[in-house]
Amino acid sequence: MAEILSALRSLMASHSPPLHALTVPSEDYHQSEYVSDRDKRREFVSGFTGSAGLALITKDEARLWTDGRYFLQAMQQLSDQWQLMRIGEDPSVDSWISDNLPREAAIGVDPWCVSVDTAQRWERAFAKNQQKLIQTSSNLVDEVWKNQPSAETNPVIVHPLEFAGRSVAEKLKDLREKLAIEKARGIIITALDEVAWLYNIRGSDVSYCPVVHAFAIVTLNSAFLYVDKRKVSSKVSSSIQENGIEVREYGAVSSDVALLASNQLDKDTGLSSGRNGVCENGTCEAEENNNDLIWVDPASCCYALFSKLDAKKMLLQQSPLALSKALKNPVELDGLRNAHIRDGAAVVQYLVWLDKQMQEIYGASGYFLEEKGGSKKRSETMKLTEVTASDKLEGFRATKEHFRGLSFPTISSVGPNAAVIHYSPQPETCAELDPDRIYLFDSGAQYLDGTTDITRTVHFGKPSEHEKACYTSVLKGHIALGNARFPNGTNGHALDILARIPLWRYGLDYRHGTGHGIGSYLNVHEGPHLISFRPQARNVPLQASMTVTDEPGYYEDGNFGIRLENVLVIKEADTEFNFGDKGYLSFEHITWVSLSLGMNYSSYINHDLEILAPSMDKNELDWLKKATEPVSA
Repeated sequence: MAEILSALRSLMASHSPPLHALTVPSEDYHQSEYVSDRDKRREFVSGFTGSAGLALITKDEARLWTDGRYFLQAMQQLSDQWQLMRIGEDPSVDSWISDNLPREAAIGVDPWCVSVDTAQRWERAFAKNQQKLIQTSSNLVDEVWKNQPSAETNPVIVHPLEFAGRSVAEKLKDLREKLAIEKARGIIITALDEVAWLYNIRGSDVSYCPVVHAFAIVTLNSAFLYVDKRKVSSKVSSSIQENGIEVREYGAVSSDVALLASNQLDKDTGLSSGRNGVCENGTCEAEENNNDLIWVDPASCCYALFSKLDAKKMLLQQSPLALSKALKNPVELDGLRNAHIRDGAAVVQYLVWLDKQMQEIYGASGYFLEEKGGSKKRSETMKLTEVTASDKLEGFRATKEHFRGLSFPTISSVGPNAAVIHYSPQPETCAELDPDRIYLFDSGAQYLDGTTDITRTVHFGKPSEHEKACYTSVLKGHIALGNARFPNGTNGHALDILARIPLWRYGLDYRHGTGHGIGSYLNVHEGPHLISFRPQARNVPLQASMTVTDEPGYYEDGNFGIRLENVLVIKEADTEFNFGDKGYLSFEHITWVSLSLGMNYSSYINHDLEILAPSMDKNELDWLKKATEPVSA
């Protein structure tokens, strides 16, 4: 790490102008949460592997900002050359720079790796002391990263209509109608999942996320896909072009945004999209004369592309595709339900297997009994680790129809490791399973018909009274949110408290949000809605046909962690009354895995054995019947 920091500081000093500081964001050119190995620049310079964070390197300091999910992990991974800055507790990066760097300091950033929102917020903060945000012409980290992985060249795949539920033509028509309403003549689409959803394509350029490194531009007349053409077979290219989409090289997006700004992009394409859009019988040209704005999502568009546009002719607001993608169509909803049934069967099979292994190898009393584990392992030749256990879980999922891989790295965590909210076990350092400690696993899969995400916390011995009380509080919050009914127009910020109140009674809490959307064979974290204490949860109301997770938790550093997570679908509620004619909403539970009996005093089971029975053998079915029996205090 010392060599990397030294090399970067040398480049900062020789830069024109010389840089007082260099920011290294986590994001790629598309502001993605999860990035490819080539784009893990912040991880390379800092050693911190979490998905969220920002590194700042000055002439004599190195600081890393991250959120509450990663405080403990960052403390473990950062060397003594780095100082951890806790988001929400310490000053923000822009405030720290404004207050601590010299007047007129130059702060460097790769404009491809920072969003419009972030860059503009920094510029406002820096202006107080005449500090300047400098767009570097190349990425300085790339210049010192000698063994940087090469760019992915995985094939683009057409996502069939039987899973997508809506055609590209329908989606483009809806999008162009929204452009016309907003007086826009074009939109730059930069979020990878939005490009994939709009054009009904999938890929594997980012681990765990079935997306393609690509940009899109859609105008009232034309549609473009910017992608490494080596990834596009002739068959896929024909399918894309049949929808009136022109395939161009990934790097051409920069010059084409400039052409879009000057209204030159459509001139020589020869493409007409009347059958896919709102423009018929020559009305496109008339509409375009009135529509002169370019729509840009400031949260996902990088500063490099934004800088090529005329600020006076820009519509800066959330992409219309974010909400369209979040509102699942009936085919997507059926696919998600079916995927969760298969996934639930895999997780139950894993629990049956794990319960047996814990008894046979470790002398554990098992999932259904509360007894202290054996004084020593029954088997001296066999052992289970966090990694071998999670590999087995993946194996069960891999047998299921339409399985395409995991949706994120499995969090398989024993005892104190479970207190690291986004813990990622490594073969060399992971813990062995322990019958006398809590085991938390948070995992999910990608299936062609849906994406899954589930967390369960179990104990195969005798949990302490404190652990049981904490688990019960988490469970009560999980139930309270999952059973909620609320009027249309309610946002996730308003509901977040329901999951926390049982914990607050004891002075407990957790540092992460309570729920996020789930993609339809797309990203496991999907907006624009969320259930959280964070202010952005106020931005978008929860609506029928959205998906959202319900995942409260509690974590004691050095001891244990607890989290319970189901996936829910928001639906219209059948209430006795309808005050204010607002209409009311509730949740449909689509996760089919029982919650642990041994960890709480009263079991909450809302699952139907008949759902999973066809996927179970006799032993697994007997186990599941026992797991779903009502229990009393």
